[in-house]
Amino acid sequence: MPLLALGLNHATAPLALRERLAFDAGDCGPAARELASLEGVHEAAILSTCNRTEVYCRAEANRAEAVGAWLADRRGLDPAMLQSYLYVHRDEAAVRHLFRVATGLDSLVLGEPQILGQVKQAWSAARAHGGLDRALDRLFQHAFAVAKRVRTDTRIGALPVSVAFAAVRLARQVFTELDGATVLLVGAGDTIELAARHLAEHRTQRMLFANRTLAHAQALASRFGGFALPLTELHRHLPEADIVFSATAAREPVLSAALVREASRARRHRPMLLLDLAVPRDIEPAVADLEDVYLYTVDDLDQVVEESRRSRREAAVEAEAIIDLQVEHFMAWWQASGRHDALKALRARAEAERDALLEKARAALAAGRDPRQVVEQLAHGLTNKLLHAPSAGLREAALRGDLETVRAAQRLFGLDPAGGTGER
Repeated sequence: MPLLALGLNHATAPLALRERLAFDAGDCGPAARELASLEGVHEAAILSTCNRTEVYCRAEANRAEAVGAWLADRRGLDPAMLQSYLYVHRDEAAVRHLFRVATGLDSLVLGEPQILGQVKQAWSAARAHGGLDRALDRLFQHAFAVAKRVRTDTRIGALPVSVAFAAVRLARQVFTELDGATVLLVGAGDTIELAARHLAEHRTQRMLFANRTLAHAQALASRFGGFALPLTELHRHLPEADIVFSATAAREPVLSAALVREASRARRHRPMLLLDLAVPRDIEPAVADLEDVYLYTVDDLDQVVEESRRSRREAAVEAEAIIDLQVEHFMAWWQASGRHDALKALRARAEAERDALLEKARAALAAGRDPRQVVEQLAHGLTNKLLHAPSAGLREAALRGDLETVRAAQRLFGLDPAGGTGER
């Protein structure tokens, strides 16, 4: 049964569509379980980040369109429209895609490390909610091992590049020096923590941390020497901010155009830089139309990170070679697993036929039939049952002139071609 990878990312779909298709972190596990319960789908995991939403599943060959329709239905999208943005990878291509995603080779920021943690979260959520079985579980764990090896054996991670790093770099291009700027960070996840770490490295003196859960903001403020405030106080402190980084998991914007307009007036129109690193977006797009306010989203960072991309491309070539080898290794296991499944199915069928005939023999003995006759009938019946399907297949192959199948049967059953069953 094929492996399937289906989704869209920053290279194939606009931000407006990506944010509509994004899954909340807590929804990925239950959604994977729901998808795995669809007819023809047997395992599933869902990866949703600021730059991609992807489904990985083991499904029957004709179910890709149904999976796409399921995604569209979950987000109230037109299936035909969504299908035009989706890429679909099967089997070896699906394995290669996941390995490239996990190592950061398919990221907006080439080789960025955050994606591996997000892939692990997708795997963990699907596993916890019963979406995974042996094949996908093995695939994801192999992806983690590949990512670790790429990090160890290449310089793909030599520079601390991430979306957060790129955003801080953009802020430095606008403000030159960050030590005198007041920076407001909205959210408390990995992206905000990474941004705070890079800001601290540039000796930013004043950082404000705002979050819906005040304790999380306080934890970051304590770590980086900043000030914590609840999200409800955002309107009071926004005018202080020269730079705003926002990366929450909110489904609706946390910074409206009206709120930013009032803050700009209070600042007497001193320039403000707002970096929206969230998908769905945290900042209303209309903010970009305000005077003296500069808004950038994750899609705008592509140009900023081009220099870092160039420095990582040589390492990426080495990483691709590692991935090629590891795809071969996984596919060898996958194909062997399919053969084992066929062997198990053959043995199960043989045992079922044996048990059925054995039950008949016991009933005949209980009825007083001659034991010798019962045993002979059992042996004859078992021989007929076990040889019926292969005998019929061989006869059909011989009639078609299919010598390859005949020779394969000779090897499989240890037959001597001279015994009359092979080529004449």
